Amino acid sequence: MIAIRPSSTRGHVDHGWLFARHTFSFARYYDPKHMSFRSLRVINEDTVAPGRGFGEHPHDNMEIITYVLSGTLAHRDSLGHEQLLRPGEVQRMTAGTGITHAEYNASKTEPVHLIQIWITPTERNTAPSYEQKPFTPPAAPASLQLVASPSGDSGSVRIGQDARISIARLQPGKSLSIDLAQSRHAYIQVARGQVAINNQPLSQGDGAAISDERTFTLSAPTDASEPAELLVFDLS
Repeated sequence: MIAIRPSSTRGHVDHGWLFARHTFSFARYYDPKHMSFRSLRVINEDTVAPGRGFGEHPHDNMEIITYVLSGTLAHRDSLGHEQLLRPGEVQRMTAGTGITHAEYNASKTEPVHLIQIWITPTERNTAPSYEQKPFTPPAAPASLQLVASPSGDSGSVRIGQDARISIARLQPGKSLSIDLAQSRHAYIQVARGQVAINNQPLSQGDGAAISDERTFTLSAPTDASEPAELLVFDLS
């Protein structure tokens, strides 16, 4: 079964300096039909105005993964990390027993566009930690690149949950088949471009929850104006 979540049906806020879309219930957006999917608790797509951002605030017992689509995000946390996160890099923050951090648009002139993901961890109250890695996109016209996993496979960042996050990239006219192991589930989030999942069209911002399927195919239209880029979640 493939359940499509159109971008237009997501929760949204517009604070002037922040425009955000929420796939699942978050902050003041509440929809009992969209609370989470398996261990995937949050997919927020944020656009933050130049020089603005989120002041220091706490988190606990959550795996927080951030992926920047354009611009530069400045990060500071209570563990002493001060980092810049750019396109092509993945940041993982294990909140565990508690961590405080701040996130700002590092540019005074350009917005920063990002996707932030929260995954409920297998174990609660672990030691907080931080990891950030760059990932060079594969040269292949259709590719699936692992960026987060429980064991840090293929150089991915480590997360405390039986979940794997990959970036799928498809040039126009190309397709990619993805297999799921028995009793696994998947979620697809379109970061940019257009794609079809088993011939069902998706556009930027759309998502799809996948259950009871052993395989599915992602295809980019031949007349697409840009490559498609998607987040692919493999979940228990």
